[in-house]
Amino acid sequence: MTPRPVVAVISDDILLVQQLAHELGEGFELIARPGTREMQEVMRGVTPHVLLVDARDVNDGGHAIDQFLATSVEHADNLSSFMLCLGECPEPLERRLACSQIERVEASEQMTSVAKRIAECKTVPKSVESLSLASSGFENDDSFAEVVLEGVTRRFETNSAQLKNMLEDLAVAAEHDVTILLVGETGSGKTFLSRLIHEASPRRNEPFLHVACGALPRELIESELFGHAKGSFTSAHANKEGKFVAARRGTVLLDEIDVLGPEQQVKLLRVIETGEFEPVGSNETHRSAARLVVASNLDLQPLVDQGRFRPDLYYRLNMLKFEIPPLRRRRMDIVPLAKLFLRKFQQKHGIQIARIDDSLLEALVGYPWPGNVRELENVIQRAVIYCRDGVLTAKQLPVHIVAGAAGPTNDPSVRLEGHSPSGTQSLGRQIALTEKEIIEQALFQNNYSKTKTAKALGISRVTLYNKMKKFEMTK
Repeated sequence: MTPRPVVAVISDDILLVQQLAHELGEGFELIARPGTREMQEVMRGVTPHVLLVDARDVNDGGHAIDQFLATSVEHADNLSSFMLCLGECPEPLERRLACSQIERVEASEQMTSVAKRIAECKTVPKSVESLSLASSGFENDDSFAEVVLEGVTRRFETNSAQLKNMLEDLAVAAEHDVTILLVGETGSGKTFLSRLIHEASPRRNEPFLHVACGALPRELIESELFGHAKGSFTSAHANKEGKFVAARRGTVLLDEIDVLGPEQQVKLLRVIETGEFEPVGSNETHRSAARLVVASNLDLQPLVDQGRFRPDLYYRLNMLKFEIPPLRRRRMDIVPLAKLFLRKFQQKHGIQIARIDDSLLEALVGYPWPGNVRELENVIQRAVIYCRDGVLTAKQLPVHIVAGAAGPTNDPSVRLEGHSPSGTQSLGRQIALTEKEIIEQALFQNNYSKTKTAKALGISRVTLYNKMKKFEMTK
Protein backbone atom coordinates (compact mmCIF):
# COMPACT_ATOMS: atom_id res chain seq x y z
CA MET A 1 0.00 0.00 0.00
CA THR A 2 1.46 3.36 -1.02
CA PRO A 3 1.84 5.65 2.01
CA ARG A 4 0.01 8.94 2.05
CA PRO A 5 2.05 12.16 1.84
CA VAL A 6 2.73 13.51 5.33
CA VAL A 7 1.96 17.15 6.12
CA ALA A 8 3.58 18.38 9.35
CA VAL A 9 2.03 21.45 10.99
CA ILE A 10 3.56 23.44 13.84
CA SER A 11 0.70 25.43 15.38
CA ASP A 12 -1.19 25.66 18.66
CA ASP A 13 -4.28 26.87 16.78
CA ILE A 14 -6.47 23.75 16.75
CA LEU A 15 -9.06 25.43 14.50
CA LEU A 16 -6.41 26.09 11.84
CA VAL A 17 -5.26 22.45 12.03
CA GLN A 18 -8.83 21.19 11.71
CA GLN A 19 -9.57 23.44 8.73
CA LEU A 20 -6.40 22.35 6.96
CA ALA A 21 -7.15 18.67 7.64
CA HIS A 22 -10.64 19.15 6.21
CA GLU A 23 -9.35 20.87 3.09
CA LEU A 24 -6.62 18.29 2.46
CA GLY A 25 -8.95 15.34 2.92
CA GLU A 26 -8.04 11.69 3.43
CA GLY A 27 -5.34 11.68 0.76
CA PHE A 28 -2.85 13.18 3.22
CA GLU A 29 -1.66 12.26 6.71
CA LEU A 30 -1.54 15.38 8.87
CA ILE A 31 0.70 15.51 11.96
CA ALA A 32 0.19 18.57 14.16
CA ARG A 33 2.29 19.70 17.12
CA PRO A 34 2.01 22.94 19.13
CA GLY A 35 5.72 23.84 19.08
CA THR A 36 9.08 23.27 17.42
CA ARG A 37 10.41 21.07 20.20
CA GLU A 38 7.52 18.62 19.87
CA MET A 39 7.86 18.57 16.08
CA GLN A 40 11.59 17.92 16.34
CA GLU A 41 10.81 14.73 18.29
CA VAL A 42 8.36 13.65 15.59
CA MET A 43 10.85 14.29 12.78
CA ARG A 44 13.39 11.96 14.36
CA GLY A 45 11.19 9.05 13.29
CA VAL A 46 9.01 10.49 10.51
CA THR A 47 10.06 12.25 7.32
CA PRO A 48 7.30 14.69 6.36
CA HIS A 49 6.84 15.76 2.79
CA VAL A 50 5.39 19.19 3.53
CA LEU A 51 5.93 21.43 6.56
CA LEU A 52 3.73 24.37 7.58
CA VAL A 53 5.05 26.59 10.41
CA ASP A 54 2.61 28.98 12.09
CA ALA A 55 4.66 32.11 12.89
CA ARG A 56 1.75 34.48 13.56
CA ASP A 57 2.20 34.65 17.32
CA VAL A 58 5.81 34.18 18.44
CA ASN A 59 6.98 35.38 21.85
CA ASP A 60 10.75 34.90 21.55
CA GLY A 61 11.50 37.06 18.52
CA GLY A 62 11.24 34.04 16.22
CA HIS A 63 14.52 32.47 17.38
CA ALA A 64 13.05 29.05 18.22
CA ILE A 65 11.46 28.73 14.79
CA ASP A 66 14.62 30.01 13.11
CA GLN A 67 16.74 27.43 14.94
CA PHE A 68 14.28 24.65 14.08
CA LEU A 69 14.30 25.58 10.39
CA ALA A 70 18.10 25.72 10.38
CA THR A 71 18.56 22.29 11.95
CA SER A 72 15.55 20.32 10.73
CA VAL A 73 14.56 21.81 7.38
CA GLU A 74 17.59 23.02 5.47
CA HIS A 75 19.20 19.58 5.48
CA ALA A 76 16.00 17.65 4.70
CA ASP A 77 15.70 16.37 1.16
CA ASN A 78 12.45 16.69 -0.78
CA LEU A 79 10.79 18.79 1.92
CA SER A 80 8.52 21.65 0.87
CA SER A 81 8.14 24.27 3.61
CA PHE A 82 5.65 27.09 4.20
CA MET A 83 5.61 29.80 6.87
CA LEU A 84 2.33 31.41 7.96
CA CYS A 85 2.98 35.08 8.77
CA LEU A 86 0.92 37.96 10.15
CA GLY A 87 2.13 41.27 8.70
CA GLU A 88 5.86 41.64 9.28
CA CYS A 89 7.57 38.54 10.62
CA PRO A 90 10.30 38.87 13.29
CA GLU A 91 13.67 39.74 11.78
CA PRO A 92 15.25 36.24 12.01
CA LEU A 93 12.29 34.77 10.14
CA GLU A 94 12.32 37.50 7.49
CA ARG A 95 15.98 36.71 6.85
CA ARG A 96 15.18 33.03 6.70
CA LEU A 97 12.44 33.62 4.13
CA ALA A 98 14.74 35.82 2.07
CA CYS A 99 17.60 33.31 1.84
CA SER A 100 15.81 29.97 1.69
CA GLN A 101 13.27 28.07 -0.36
CA ILE A 102 10.58 28.47 2.32
CA GLU A 103 7.39 29.96 0.91
CA ARG A 104 5.57 32.72 2.76
CA VAL A 105 1.85 32.35 3.46
CA GLU A 106 -0.11 35.40 4.60
CA ALA A 107 -2.47 34.94 7.55
CA SER A 108 -5.29 36.46 5.48
CA GLU A 109 -5.02 33.67 2.92
CA GLN A 110 -7.88 31.17 2.99
CA MET A 111 -7.13 27.60 4.10
CA THR A 112 -8.56 26.41 0.79
CA SER A 113 -5.78 28.11 -1.14
CA VAL A 114 -3.15 27.07 1.42
CA ALA A 115 -4.27 23.45 1.09
CA LYS A 116 -4.14 23.76 -2.69
CA ARG A 117 -0.53 24.95 -2.55
CA ILE A 118 0.34 22.06 -0.21
CA ALA A 119 -1.45 19.54 -2.42
CA GLU A 120 0.69 20.60 -5.37
CA CYS A 121 3.67 19.11 -3.48
CA LYS A 122 2.04 15.72 -3.09
CA THR A 123 4.73 13.35 -4.42
CA VAL A 124 5.83 11.05 -1.62
CA PRO A 125 9.60 11.13 -0.97
CA LYS A 126 11.33 7.85 -1.82
CA SER A 127 12.80 7.75 1.65
CA VAL A 128 9.37 7.48 3.22
CA GLU A 129 8.67 3.76 3.02
CA SER A 130 7.42 3.23 6.55
CA LEU A 131 6.31 6.26 8.48
CA SER A 132 6.13 4.45 11.76
CA LEU A 133 9.27 2.34 11.76
CA ALA A 134 11.73 3.77 9.22
CA SER A 135 14.16 4.80 11.92
CA SER A 136 13.49 2.19 14.58
CA GLY A 137 15.23 -0.78 13.04
CA PHE A 138 12.51 -3.36 13.71
CA GLU A 139 9.63 -4.45 11.50
CA ASN A 140 6.03 -3.54 12.07
CA ASP A 141 4.80 -7.13 11.91
CA ASP A 142 2.25 -6.83 14.71
CA SER A 143 0.51 -3.56 13.90
CA PHE A 144 -3.12 -2.74 14.47
CA ALA A 145 -5.40 -3.77 11.66
CA GLU A 146 -7.16 -0.41 11.40
CA VAL A 147 -8.03 2.84 13.12
CA VAL A 148 -11.42 2.39 14.76
CA LEU A 149 -11.93 5.82 16.32
CA GLU A 150 -9.94 8.90 15.35
CA GLY A 151 -9.85 12.50 16.52
CA VAL A 152 -7.76 15.54 15.65
CA THR A 153 -4.71 14.71 17.78
CA ARG A 154 -5.26 11.08 18.81
CA ARG A 155 -6.65 7.76 17.65
CA PHE A 156 -7.74 4.49 19.23
CA GLU A 157 -6.72 1.26 17.53
CA THR A 158 -7.32 -2.33 18.51
CA ASN A 159 -7.19 -5.88 17.18
CA SER A 160 -9.80 -7.06 19.68
CA ALA A 161 -13.14 -7.87 18.08
CA GLN A 162 -14.94 -7.06 21.33
CA LEU A 163 -13.34 -3.65 21.62
CA LYS A 164 -13.76 -2.88 17.91
CA ASN A 165 -17.48 -3.46 18.21
CA MET A 166 -17.68 -1.18 21.25
CA LEU A 167 -15.64 1.57 19.58
CA GLU A 168 -17.83 1.54 16.48
CA ASP A 169 -20.89 2.13 18.66
CA LEU A 170 -19.01 4.79 20.61
CA ALA A 171 -18.07 6.63 17.41
CA VAL A 172 -21.78 6.96 16.60
CA ALA A 173 -22.61 8.19 20.11
CA ALA A 174 -19.75 10.72 20.00
CA GLU A 175 -21.39 12.56 17.11
CA HIS A 176 -24.60 13.20 19.06
CA ASP A 177 -25.42 15.42 22.03
CA VAL A 178 -25.80 12.63 24.60
CA THR A 179 -24.27 11.76 27.96
CA ILE A 180 -21.85 8.83 27.79
CA LEU A 181 -20.79 6.48 30.59
CA LEU A 182 -17.37 4.80 30.38
CA VAL A 183 -16.63 1.93 32.76
CA GLY A 184 -13.20 0.35 33.00
CA GLU A 185 -10.33 -0.44 35.30
CA THR A 186 -7.70 2.09 36.26
CA GLY A 187 -5.32 2.70 33.36
CA SER A 188 -7.58 1.10 30.73
CA GLY A 189 -7.94 4.32 28.73
CA LYS A 190 -11.07 6.10 30.00
CA THR A 191 -9.51 9.58 30.01
CA PHE A 192 -7.91 9.01 26.60
CA LEU A 193 -11.24 7.84 25.16
CA SER A 194 -13.06 10.79 26.72
CA ARG A 195 -10.77 13.26 24.96
CA LEU A 196 -11.19 11.28 21.77
CA ILE A 197 -14.99 11.46 22.10
CA HIS A 198 -14.64 15.23 22.43
CA GLU A 199 -12.40 15.49 19.35
CA ALA A 200 -14.74 13.29 17.31
CA SER A 201 -17.78 15.38 18.23
CA PRO A 202 -19.11 18.70 16.83
CA ARG A 203 -17.87 20.29 20.08
CA ARG A 204 -14.20 19.69 19.23
CA ASN A 205 -13.41 23.44 19.02
CA GLU A 206 -14.71 24.09 22.55
CA PRO A 207 -12.93 23.36 25.86
CA PHE A 208 -12.46 19.87 27.31
CA LEU A 209 -12.42 19.93 31.12
CA HIS A 210 -11.45 16.95 33.29
CA VAL A 211 -12.80 16.76 36.84
CA ALA A 212 -11.16 14.03 38.95
CA CYS A 213 -13.93 13.62 41.56
CA GLY A 214 -11.90 11.13 43.57
CA ALA A 215 -9.08 13.65 44.05
CA LEU A 216 -11.36 16.34 45.52
CA PRO A 217 -12.66 16.62 49.09
CA ARG A 218 -16.36 15.80 49.00
CA GLU A 219 -17.33 19.25 50.31
CA LEU A 220 -15.50 20.93 47.38
CA ILE A 221 -16.89 18.80 44.54
CA GLU A 222 -20.07 20.89 44.22
CA SER A 223 -18.07 24.12 44.12
CA GLU A 224 -15.78 22.64 41.45
CA LEU A 225 -18.70 21.56 39.29
CA PHE A 226 -21.28 24.28 39.86
CA GLY A 227 -19.22 27.20 41.17
CA HIS A 228 -19.96 29.22 44.30
CA ALA A 229 -21.02 32.68 45.42
CA LYS A 230 -18.78 34.93 47.47
CA GLY A 231 -19.14 34.21 51.19
CA SER A 232 -20.93 30.88 50.71
CA PHE A 233 -18.27 29.18 52.85
CA THR A 234 -15.15 30.18 54.78
CA SER A 235 -12.65 30.31 51.92
CA ALA A 236 -15.11 31.66 49.31
CA HIS A 237 -13.57 35.13 49.01
CA ALA A 238 -14.99 35.75 45.53
CA ASN A 239 -17.53 34.39 43.09
CA LYS A 240 -16.26 31.38 41.15
CA GLU A 241 -17.66 29.78 38.04
CA GLY A 242 -17.72 25.98 38.02
CA LYS A 243 -16.68 23.56 35.31
CA PHE A 244 -20.17 23.42 33.77
CA VAL A 245 -19.96 27.16 33.03
CA ALA A 246 -16.26 27.23 32.13
CA ALA A 247 -16.71 24.43 29.57
CA ARG A 248 -19.15 26.60 27.59
CA ARG A 249 -20.36 24.31 24.77
CA GLY A 250 -17.47 21.90 25.24
CA THR A 251 -17.16 18.62 27.15
CA VAL A 252 -16.88 17.92 30.87
CA LEU A 253 -15.40 14.59 31.99
CA LEU A 254 -16.52 13.52 35.46
CA ASP A 255 -14.03 10.85 36.47
CA GLU A 256 -14.71 8.46 39.38
CA ILE A 257 -18.40 9.33 39.41
CA ASP A 258 -18.96 6.62 42.04
CA VAL A 259 -17.54 8.85 44.82
CA LEU A 260 -20.37 11.41 44.57
CA GLY A 261 -22.69 11.62 47.56
CA PRO A 262 -26.52 11.39 47.33
CA GLU A 263 -27.10 15.18 47.23
CA GLN A 264 -24.47 15.64 44.54
CA GLN A 265 -26.04 12.82 42.53
CA VAL A 266 -29.42 14.61 42.65
CA LYS A 267 -27.89 17.83 41.34
CA LEU A 268 -26.00 15.98 38.62
CA LEU A 269 -29.17 14.23 37.47
CA ARG A 270 -30.87 17.63 37.22
CA VAL A 271 -28.03 18.97 35.07
CA ILE A 272 -28.25 15.95 32.77
CA GLU A 273 -32.04 16.23 32.45
CA THR A 274 -32.52 20.01 32.23
CA GLY A 275 -29.05 21.59 32.17
CA GLU A 276 -30.02 23.72 35.19
CA PHE A 277 -28.12 24.22 38.45
CA GLU A 278 -27.39 26.82 41.13
CA PRO A 279 -23.88 27.70 42.33
CA VAL A 280 -23.17 26.93 45.99
CA GLY A 281 -24.64 29.70 48.15
CA SER A 282 -26.60 31.28 45.30
CA ASN A 283 -30.28 31.31 44.33
CA GLU A 284 -29.52 32.25 40.73
CA THR A 285 -30.23 29.42 38.29
CA HIS A 286 -27.66 28.80 35.56
CA ARG A 287 -27.93 26.58 32.51
CA SER A 288 -25.11 24.36 31.28
CA ALA A 289 -24.54 23.94 27.54
CA ALA A 290 -21.72 21.42 28.02
CA ARG A 291 -21.71 17.78 26.99
CA LEU A 292 -21.10 15.29 29.80
CA VAL A 293 -18.87 12.20 29.75
CA VAL A 294 -18.93 10.17 32.97
CA ALA A 295 -16.29 7.60 33.92
CA SER A 296 -16.07 5.03 36.70
CA ASN A 297 -13.64 2.30 37.71
CA LEU A 298 -16.54 0.31 39.15
CA ASP A 299 -19.74 -1.06 37.70
CA LEU A 300 -22.50 1.12 39.13
CA GLN A 301 -25.15 -1.64 39.40
CA PRO A 302 -23.75 -3.13 42.65
CA LEU A 303 -23.56 0.40 44.11
CA VAL A 304 -27.28 0.83 43.38
CA ASP A 305 -27.99 -2.48 45.15
CA GLN A 306 -25.97 -1.26 48.14
CA GLY A 307 -27.88 2.03 48.30
CA ARG A 308 -24.77 4.08 47.42
CA PHE A 309 -25.93 5.22 43.99
CA ARG A 310 -29.33 6.58 42.96
CA PRO A 311 -31.29 4.24 40.69
CA ASP A 312 -32.73 7.12 38.60
CA LEU A 313 -29.25 8.48 37.89
CA TYR A 314 -27.97 4.98 37.17
CA TYR A 315 -30.68 4.26 34.60
CA ARG A 316 -30.12 7.65 33.01
CA LEU A 317 -26.37 7.01 32.63
CA ASN A 318 -26.74 3.33 31.75
CA MET A 319 -28.57 4.19 28.51
CA LEU A 320 -25.21 4.77 26.78
CA LYS A 321 -22.78 2.70 28.79
CA PHE A 322 -19.52 1.50 27.27
CA GLU A 323 -17.31 -1.02 29.05
CA ILE A 324 -13.60 -0.91 28.24
CA PRO A 325 -12.13 -4.41 28.56
CA PRO A 326 -8.89 -4.67 30.56
CA LEU A 327 -5.67 -5.29 28.68
CA ARG A 328 -5.41 -8.92 29.87
CA ARG A 329 -8.68 -9.63 28.00
CA ARG A 330 -7.35 -8.25 24.73
CA ARG A 331 -3.89 -9.78 24.61
CA MET A 332 -3.69 -9.34 20.85
CA ASP A 333 -3.22 -5.60 21.57
CA ILE A 334 -0.27 -5.98 23.93
CA VAL A 335 2.49 -6.33 21.32
CA PRO A 336 1.23 -3.54 19.00
CA LEU A 337 0.81 -1.21 21.99
CA ALA A 338 4.29 -2.10 23.25
CA LYS A 339 5.79 -1.24 19.85
CA LEU A 340 3.81 2.00 19.74
CA PHE A 341 5.22 3.03 23.13
CA LEU A 342 8.66 1.83 22.07
CA ARG A 343 8.70 4.23 19.12
CA LYS A 344 7.49 7.03 21.40
CA PHE A 345 10.15 6.55 24.07
CA GLN A 346 13.11 5.88 21.81
CA GLN A 347 12.37 9.27 20.24
CA LYS A 348 11.83 10.96 23.61
CA HIS A 349 15.04 9.62 25.18
CA GLY A 350 17.17 9.53 22.03
CA ILE A 351 17.84 5.79 22.34
CA GLN A 352 17.90 3.69 19.17
CA ILE A 353 16.36 0.21 19.34
CA ALA A 354 17.47 -2.15 16.58
CA ARG A 355 15.66 -5.33 17.62
CA ILE A 356 13.15 -6.74 20.10
CA ASP A 357 13.99 -10.16 21.51
CA ASP A 358 11.16 -12.69 21.66
CA SER A 359 11.79 -13.13 25.38
CA LEU A 360 10.52 -9.60 26.03
CA LEU A 361 7.36 -10.04 23.98
CA GLU A 362 6.61 -13.40 25.62
CA ALA A 363 6.95 -11.84 29.06
CA LEU A 364 4.65 -8.96 28.12
CA VAL A 365 1.94 -11.27 26.77
CA GLY A 366 2.17 -13.57 29.80
CA TYR A 367 1.68 -10.83 32.39
CA PRO A 368 -1.91 -9.96 33.54
CA TRP A 369 -1.42 -6.14 33.59
CA PRO A 370 -3.50 -5.04 36.59
CA GLY A 371 -2.49 -1.45 35.73
CA ASN A 372 -3.58 -1.97 32.12
CA VAL A 373 -2.31 0.26 29.28
CA ARG A 374 -0.83 2.84 31.64
CA GLU A 375 1.27 0.16 33.35
CA LEU A 376 2.43 -1.21 29.99
CA GLU A 377 3.49 2.27 28.89
CA ASN A 378 5.56 2.80 32.05
CA VAL A 379 7.18 -0.63 31.74
CA ILE A 380 8.20 0.03 28.12
CA GLN A 381 9.68 3.40 29.06
CA ARG A 382 11.77 1.69 31.75
CA ALA A 383 12.94 -0.96 29.27
CA VAL A 384 14.01 1.67 26.73
CA ILE A 385 15.91 3.67 29.35
CA TYR A 386 17.87 0.58 30.47
CA CYS A 387 18.62 -0.67 26.95
CA ARG A 388 22.34 -0.27 26.23
CA ASP A 389 23.08 -2.33 23.11
CA GLY A 390 20.08 -1.58 20.92
CA VAL A 391 18.40 -4.93 21.65
CA LEU A 392 15.42 -5.07 23.99
CA THR A 393 15.23 -8.30 25.99
CA ALA A 394 13.38 -9.51 29.08
CA LYS A 395 16.43 -8.41 31.10
CA GLN A 396 15.22 -4.81 30.84
CA LEU A 397 11.85 -5.70 32.40
CA PRO A 398 11.03 -5.68 36.13
CA VAL A 399 11.40 -9.11 37.74
CA HIS A 400 7.70 -9.47 38.55
CA ILE A 401 6.78 -8.84 34.88
CA VAL A 402 9.09 -11.64 33.72
CA ALA A 403 7.70 -13.94 36.41
CA GLY A 404 4.15 -13.03 35.40
CA ALA A 405 3.38 -12.39 39.07
CA ALA A 406 1.09 -9.42 39.65
CA GLY A 407 1.25 -8.13 43.19
CA PRO A 408 -1.74 -7.19 45.33
CA THR A 409 -3.78 -4.15 44.31
CA ASN A 410 -5.90 -1.77 46.36
CA ASP A 411 -8.02 -0.97 43.32
CA PRO A 412 -11.36 -2.81 43.74
CA SER A 413 -11.99 -2.53 40.00
CA VAL A 414 -9.11 -4.91 39.22
CA ARG A 415 -9.88 -8.60 39.43
CA LEU A 416 -7.27 -10.98 38.05
CA GLU A 417 -9.65 -13.88 37.52
CA GLY A 418 -7.94 -17.23 37.24
CA HIS A 419 -4.43 -15.76 37.38
CA SER A 420 -1.88 -17.66 39.39
CA PRO A 421 0.49 -15.43 41.45
CA SER A 422 3.35 -17.62 40.34
CA GLY A 423 2.64 -16.65 36.76
CA THR A 424 1.92 -20.25 35.72
CA GLN A 425 -1.61 -20.64 34.44
CA SER A 426 -2.88 -24.07 33.55
CA LEU A 427 -2.57 -25.12 29.93
CA GLY A 428 -6.36 -25.48 29.74
CA ARG A 429 -6.85 -21.92 30.96
CA GLN A 430 -4.42 -20.52 28.38
CA ILE A 431 -6.03 -22.56 25.59
CA ALA A 432 -9.49 -21.33 26.63
CA LEU A 433 -8.39 -17.69 26.54
CA THR A 434 -6.91 -18.13 23.06
CA GLU A 435 -9.97 -20.02 21.81
CA LYS A 436 -12.29 -17.26 23.02
CA GLU A 437 -10.21 -14.58 21.27
CA ILE A 438 -10.24 -16.59 18.01
CA ILE A 439 -14.03 -16.90 18.14
CA GLU A 440 -14.41 -13.17 18.89
CA GLN A 441 -12.24 -12.31 15.89
CA ALA A 442 -14.16 -14.64 13.58
CA LEU A 443 -17.53 -13.29 14.72
CA PHE A 444 -16.43 -9.73 14.09
CA GLN A 445 -14.98 -10.54 10.66
CA ASN A 446 -18.24 -12.24 9.66
CA ASN A 447 -20.53 -9.48 10.96
CA TYR A 448 -21.64 -11.75 13.81
CA SER A 449 -23.28 -14.24 11.44
CA LYS A 450 -23.23 -17.55 13.33
CA THR A 451 -23.49 -19.57 10.11
CA LYS A 452 -20.58 -17.81 8.38
CA THR A 453 -18.49 -17.84 11.57
CA ALA A 454 -18.97 -21.58 12.10
CA LYS A 455 -18.05 -22.24 8.48
CA ALA A 456 -14.94 -20.05 8.72
CA LEU A 457 -13.83 -21.89 11.89
CA GLY A 458 -14.60 -25.32 10.42
CA ILE A 459 -17.08 -26.24 13.17
CA SER A 460 -20.83 -26.79 13.31
CA ARG A 461 -23.29 -24.12 14.42
CA VAL A 462 -24.17 -26.23 17.47
CA THR A 463 -20.51 -26.39 18.49
CA LEU A 464 -20.17 -22.62 17.99
CA TYR A 465 -23.25 -21.93 20.14
CA ASN A 466 -21.96 -24.23 22.88
CA LYS A 467 -18.57 -22.54 22.92
CA MET A 468 -20.15 -19.07 22.98
CA LYS A 469 -22.30 -20.19 25.92
CA LYS A 470 -19.23 -21.58 27.67
CA PHE A 471 -17.32 -18.30 27.28
CA GLU A 472 -20.44 -16.19 28.11
CA MET A 473 -20.36 -14.49 24.71
CA THR A 474 -23.85 -13.03 24.33
CA LYS A 475 -23.37 -11.25 20.99
